[in-house]
Formats: sequence, structure tokens, C-alpha cells
Amino acid sequence: MHHLSIDLETYSSVPIAKAGAQKYISSPDFEILLFAYSLDGAPVEIIDLAMGEQLPPWLVDAIASPEYMKHAYNAPFEWGCLSKFFGYLPPEQWRCTMFHGLYCGYTAGLDATGKALGLAEDKRKLNTGKALIRYFCVPCAPTKSNGGRTRNLPQHDPGKWELFKEYCRQDVVTEMEIERRLSAFPVPDFVQKQWETDLIINARGVAVDMDFVSGALYLGSTVRKDLMQEATDLSKLDNPNSVAQLTAWLQEEMDEDLTDLRKDTVARLLGKDDNSPKVQRMLEIRQELGKTSTKKYNAIEAAVCPDGRVRGLLQFYGANRTGRWAGRLVQVQNLPRTYLELLPLARDLVKDRKLDALRLTYGSVSDALSQLIRTAFIAPEGHVLIDADFSAIEARVISWLAGEQWRLEVFRTHGKIYEASASQMFGVPIELIKKGNPEYALRQKGKVAELALGYQGSSGALIAMGALDMGLTEEELPEIVSRWRDANKRIRDLWYSMDNAAVQVITQGGTVGINGLILSREYDYNQGVDRMTITLPSGRKLYYVSPGIGENQWGRPSISYMGMDQKSKRWKRIETYGGKLIENCVQAIARDCLADAIERLEAAHLPVVFHVHDEVVIDVVPWADEGTMLECVCSIMRQPIPWAPGLPLNADGWVGEFFRKD
Repeated sequence: MHHLSIDLETYSSVPIAKAGAQKYISSPDFEILLFAYSLDGAPVEIIDLAMGEQLPPWLVDAIASPEYMKHAYNAPFEWGCLSKFFGYLPPEQWRCTMFHGLYCGYTAGLDATGKALGLAEDKRKLNTGKALIRYFCVPCAPTKSNGGRTRNLPQHDPGKWELFKEYCRQDVVTEMEIERRLSAFPVPDFVQKQWETDLIINARGVAVDMDFVSGALYLGSTVRKDLMQEATDLSKLDNPNSVAQLTAWLQEEMDEDLTDLRKDTVARLLGKDDNSPKVQRMLEIRQELGKTSTKKYNAIEAAVCPDGRVRGLLQFYGANRTGRWAGRLVQVQNLPRTYLELLPLARDLVKDRKLDALRLTYGSVSDALSQLIRTAFIAPEGHVLIDADFSAIEARVISWLAGEQWRLEVFRTHGKIYEASASQMFGVPIELIKKGNPEYALRQKGKVAELALGYQGSSGALIAMGALDMGLTEEELPEIVSRWRDANKRIRDLWYSMDNAAVQVITQGGTVGINGLILSREYDYNQGVDRMTITLPSGRKLYYVSPGIGENQWGRPSISYMGMDQKSKRWKRIETYGGKLIENCVQAIARDCLADAIERLEAAHLPVVFHVHDEVVIDVVPWADEGTMLECVCSIMRQPIPWAPGLPLNADGWVGEFFRKD
């Protein structure tokens, strides 16, 4: 087996950040400018395609040959680019170094990963790249000084072009060095196979209803323009959408000091009894303008390919702490829920741009458009979408992992975990916790406890989960925490066992097993790096780079590791604890359940077009009635998993012509 490391520099008039790689590549003016490669670790060669050089015949053959393993950083891009010219390229012949880095606990960027690994300067990505990419890889604005051209070619600045070629060469050097550094911590074959399946799913894409999207954009723009005009007429402000201008106006009109105009502040002000009609209407407009965003529709419009499909919605291993997928482009993982009735009618009114009819039927047009965004994803003519969702997957996994038998019995029978939890917490027969009985009020406490307390959360977690909005008082929260923990002693013990095991492994080395999880301290003496790993029941590992022990605010051992801070986006030391590590493991196991299900669905010729958390969406030509098709998919998802004996899985869903949330 030969190893071919590749980096391409390309041109397209389509903005890749907004439109995604597939639309960028499908542009008629897309071209590969530079092809840099190294064969079996030899010095990097570069082929200047923009200046007329051609790929040698052996390299053309190697691109599709199973005797050559192709490596690239963010390999789906190189795979997509070359697929445009060479046709289908088998994904199993490709390896992605970016994914390998994410698997091992690093971040996604080539430069950032190189720095985190401590690469020497001569192995690092050149920092001149961004400016050179802007110059050669995207259109330029026509000016008098550049002769009115809309694109910079090599002959326009030969010096920059030579520097660009060196930048391309260096990316291959960096990619190979990162792969060398990570080689002591290989990706398991079955996880590599999941990456290959993801490559196919992202390339497959999902159909979108562009008539509906265009109608939504038109209505959203019209509503926003009308609201802005009304606000201007009422307030006489130059820009009534300006926080500073509107705050000053409201302070003068209401004789009240205001520090912000956040959603909760506007809601509070709207609830006052002494507002003048003018102030009340301005606040209503402000609230409505906050709902008129059409960003999701704009994102679909920007990303849709010429064949009416959006591709690249998910990044494999994008959430590298657990290995879950991350949303890209339209961010399907945080779409608003759909509560509207008569969805086909609502969609038709949007497509026909009937603003008044939509408002008359559904009230707020902005809210209706927000809820309808899911329905932009459709089945093509003659097809249907089958949606199936694992039910309460995290609650099931943590019950199984901890061996909390009463919970497992709930999931093996009626599945009413909120009622069952309240029954355990308050000693009330579950039969009494039903609508119409006073005991039914306990269900709310069981629900918020289940949602907030599984990972060592306390009163603060209950508040963050909306306990106070549910009518609970702050004074009763500590009792709920205590009752839930007493009812779930095995889960509580699992947190502390994990914490103790992590401290032991980090300070003493070796291996510790907990309930099917295996914690180890793994060293790469050649590179001088170490990691704490947690081997999951599936065989996949979670990596914690350069683990350490400090002291927390209570004087107890504090576990930490090097990782990407989600707020600052900086590589830094991050603290964790037993409950958080259990959360990582539970979400990772849930992810593995989904990945296994996707592999089984694909093998059954049920093509997945995208998935959201624990939910899959399949696009097929109907072969039976809806009930039969749905049961076929759900039965595949419910199949026992060999590495998780006794884990009670369940799934349910729907069949329809467009995406929705039941």
C-alpha cells in the first residue's frame, strides 16, 4: 500500500463559507489551481495546473487505485474536488488527518492543531496563506488600478504566486507531520467506516423546496420593512432597530432607566400597565422584529446546489469531546420546533406569498415562518421522508451504564420516566400521577429533575433547565436534588467512581475499569505526549490531552486537560469532574448507538439524507404503506447492539413529504 498525501488550492466564484464545499465545487468556474503531493513521505512535489502543467499518468491512476491510500487535511474537500473530474472515488481509499486529530482530542484547524501538537516552525502551516487565498482563490473587485478584472491570475503577481505554491507545499508537510504525531493513537477501523458513510451521506444531500424558501424570504422581508416603517412613523427615529436609539427614546417616553433591550427586558416592559399606546406598540414591534430573522432561509438559499439539494449539513466528529456530529451551513441541529396546525396550508400560503391570509390564519407571520423552516427540507417528487428518533436515549444509556434497575424496568415496559421518577422521589404510586389527580403536579418535578440532574447538577442546573419558569420556587430545589439523588443511588455513585478513577489514572497511571468503561493513561514516548483515555463499550476511545490534577475551590483534587475552550476558541487547560466525564461518556455512547443504526439503515438500502442528535431522516421511493415503512426503520433502530447487552432501545417517528417535528 502506497500513501499519497495531497493538498489542493482551488478557485470558485461561490463563497465556500456560506455555500459549502459541494456548491463551491459545482460552480461552472471551479478549477484546481495547484496540486501538491508527497508519495510515501518523499519531498513534496507541486503541479501548477493554473500555468498549464498536467498530472502525470501514474498520479491520475493513483487517484482511483486501491493500491494508493489518499491522505488530506479535511479530506472530504479534496475528495469532492477530484470526484468532479474523475467520477466516483471510493471513500475507503481516503484518510482524513483533520478527523484523526479530532478523534484524538484536538481541534479542527490545521494551524491550531499544529500549534497544539507543538510542531516545529518548519513543520507548521505558513501564516501568509489567508492573504494569498483571498488574492488567488476568490473573485476580486474590479478597479481602475487592476484594469477592471474580477479575478487575479498567476501572471498578475508572479512573486505572490511562487509564495502561494510554497504555502501549498507546506500544507502537505504539516498534514504529514500531524499524521505522524497521531500515529500512536490510531482511529479504529469501524469508526473510519463511519467516516466513509458520512462522506456519502453529506455528498447525497437533502432536497429543499426553493419555491417555499423564496416565498418565506419575500414575506420575511415584507414584514420587516412594514414594521420598520411603522416604527419610524411612531418614533421619528432614524433607525428604530438601533438599540441605542430605541433605548434613549423609551427612557424618555417611559421615564425609566434601561440598560438593555434583551428579549426578557422587552417582555417585562410589555407587561407594565401604565405604558402609553405608542410605547406599547413600539415594544411590540421590537419583540416582533426579534422574530423576523430569515437567516435559516438565507442559509438554504446560499447553500442549495443546482440540482435543488443542500449538501454538507453535518461535520463528522465536529463535537470532538464526544464524537457527535456538528451542524454546518443551515445548522439543522437547532431548528425551531413546529407547533402549527395545518402545515400543508401554511406552506402553500408561504409559497403563494399570501401575507394577509397567513397573518389571518396563524397570527404572527414571523413566528409562523420560524416554525416552518423545518418544512423547507422535502422529499423529491415520487419519494417520501421517513423520520425515526431514538426515544429518551440519554436517560436510557445512563440507566444502563449505572445499572439503575428500576429505571431500566421503566424503559423495558411503559417508558414513562418522568412519572416513574416522581414516584420514586416522592413515594407516590405511579398510578396516581396522571392528569386529573392532584399528584400529577409531581410529574413536573420529576421531569425537570430528569432533564437537569443526571450529570451531577444541582439547584443551578434545575434553574438553567427552566425550573422557576415551570412554577417551582428556588426554596424547594435543594429538596428535589436530594430526592432525585436518593432515588438514583447507582447513578450518583457512578459520578464519584468516575472522579476517583480519573484522579487515580492521572496520578498513578495504569488502567481502571468502571461499569464497562476503561480509563487509562496512554503515553507516546517518541513524541513526549500523554493522554487520559476512556474506552467506551463500543471500543471507541475518548481522549483527554495532557491530563493533570490541581485543587478546586473546595480543596479537593481537580481534574483538567488541554482542549478547545468553546467560548474563547482558545487551546487552554479545561477543568472537569466525575459528572461531566459521565456526561461525555453517555452522550458518546448515544452517538455510537446512532452511528450503528445509520450503518444498518444504509446496509438495508434506506439512504439517510441527514440526522439531528438522535434522529435520522431517510429519503426513499415508497415500497409499502406508511405504517409498514416506519416499522421497518424503527425495528432496525431498536435492534440490540452487541456491545451494549441489555440496553433497552426504542424508536418512533413519522412518514411524510416534508421535515417536521412531532
